[in-house]
Amino acid sequence: MALADILKSIFPEGHTLKENGGLVFGEGKRLQGSAVHILGVVHDTPLGIEDTAALAARVLEIARETGDAPILFVIDSNSQRMSRHDELLGLSEYLSHLAKALRLAEVHGHRSIGLLYGHTAAGAFIATALAAGVLIGLPGANPEVMDLPSVSRVTKLSIDVLKEKAKTNPVFAPGLDYLALTGAVHRIWDPAQPLAPQFESVLAEPVSDVDVRPQAGLERGGRPQARHIVDQVLAEAGRHA
Repeated sequence: MALADILKSIFPEGHTLKENGGLVFGEGKRLQGSAVHILGVVHDTPLGIEDTAALAARVLEIARETGDAPILFVIDSNSQRMSRHDELLGLSEYLSHLAKALRLAEVHGHRSIGLLYGHTAAGAFIATALAAGVLIGLPGANPEVMDLPSVSRVTKLSIDVLKEKAKTNPVFAPGLDYLALTGAVHRIWDPAQPLAPQFESVLAEPVSDVDVRPQAGLERGGRPQARHIVDQVLAEAGRHA
């Protein structure tokens, strides 16, 4: 599903969008007339320090604004841009800055919804849509926290072994459905239905003070231990408070 069609379905009342070097910035109008900030990465663009800084700057502008207009962060990216230029200038810090900016906007009342409609991988995914308050997927999206060849290099396990493990453990498997099993993806929208009501349904949900993804992963069977580990850590921290 092309981004133009996605945004037209989410915002039947109209939207504006400008693209600059693989980044998009704009605004949409909700069904009841209020505004939604749109930003993101498109065309499988790798995320470098200049791109990350531009996105973070816009998020911080939104965080300073009065009101509570939400943020829709659309993502169809490559991984982070792993050039010498980016690495020497501290790409990891830029990515962290963007993720923290999204969190700051949430604290200031601007809910953030990541919308995964294309490809994304690694730090470019973690610091953008996955850092949003809620992550939504559309069928056909292809997320990879880490691709299998990279996992193989890190774990020293063969790709064949990893493919076999992926059949029973979603943590090892790339793809939208597997990511949903872990709890990382809140919902997968139905593109055969209008997206505006599905978008409004997400915004109508109460904001949780805690990260609900471990519980979702437990209920869906994709991460059976994460919730228990979180509870143990919190209990231990409470004893030393």
